[in-house]
Amino acid sequence: MQNPTSEDIQRVRTFLVDLQARICSALEQQEQLGQGTAKFEVDDWQRPEGGGGRSRVLQNGTVIEKGGVMFSHINISKLPASATERHPAIAGAKAQALGVSLVIHPKNPNVPTSHANVRLFVAEPEGQEPIWWFGGGFDLTPFYPNQEDVLSWHQSAFDLCKPFGEEVYTEHKQWCDDYFYLKHRDEQRGVGGLFFDDLNQWDFEKCFEYMQAVGNGYLKAILPIFQRNQDKPYTEAQRDFQLYRRGRYVEYNLVYDRGTLFGLQTGGRIESILVSMPPLAAWSYRPEWDEQSPEKQLTEYYLKPHDWLSILK
Repeated sequence: MQNPTSEDIQRVRTFLVDLQARICSALEQQEQLGQGTAKFEVDDWQRPEGGGGRSRVLQNGTVIEKGGVMFSHINISKLPASATERHPAIAGAKAQALGVSLVIHPKNPNVPTSHANVRLFVAEPEGQEPIWWFGGGFDLTPFYPNQEDVLSWHQSAFDLCKPFGEEVYTEHKQWCDDYFYLKHRDEQRGVGGLFFDDLNQWDFEKCFEYMQAVGNGYLKAILPIFQRNQDKPYTEAQRDFQLYRRGRYVEYNLVYDRGTLFGLQTGGRIESILVSMPPLAAWSYRPEWDEQSPEKQLTEYYLKPHDWLSILK
């Protein structure tokens, strides 16, 4: 297996920094199209143990209520066992991790929350060859979903996967369904997308190309959904439902999300780790909705795993 050189890691870093800038620029344009003026504020930071990052956060926008697009490249002197459950051989090794991670919480309940991340991890166990892999994906969490959005989202995912093998979309779509699942609620977090981790079965260059395709694919997938939905009218009751469903998002990120747990377990920068939290969320005691309501349809139909490309075309 080809191990990444320092030049390879620098190429990944260069792509990630540019990806963060392009995503922020495109989302600011959506904010402006909605007559908003909010912009992403830049916060550069350093980590005492080594490395750092650039946090870019937009808050209180007209279109985007809160969005965080985070770049980090950190050095870890000794990986804790709690952060290496799936790879016990690298416990105690030094490592570096770099990636871009984002969560966008729109204000309009008709626009889904979206999440994406792409990352490279390189561990150097003492006396052994480096161990590396790529990870990432993107997923969609709607409140008032429609078939056009779900189909276009998954079609974008299918199209970017196709050059890498006929089986890639199916495998990474299934992985996404399995990963973004709230066991204690027995429901999906959203309508899925792509998720992959431990990607090193191809050579480094092909793995990097796939990571780039996923990172670039997020904007291609999400911008049409913003454009179709961000100007739709909504009621106070729909806004209340959006906040209620955001509570599920908080539960997932704090209980199950590997990135959040890894950051907490490795002494990460807490503001950057928890930037994925929505600005407002709500919990209520066993709310009930009419069987024919859009709110009931969300949980009874859309938050079930489906072969979306087959049933919606």
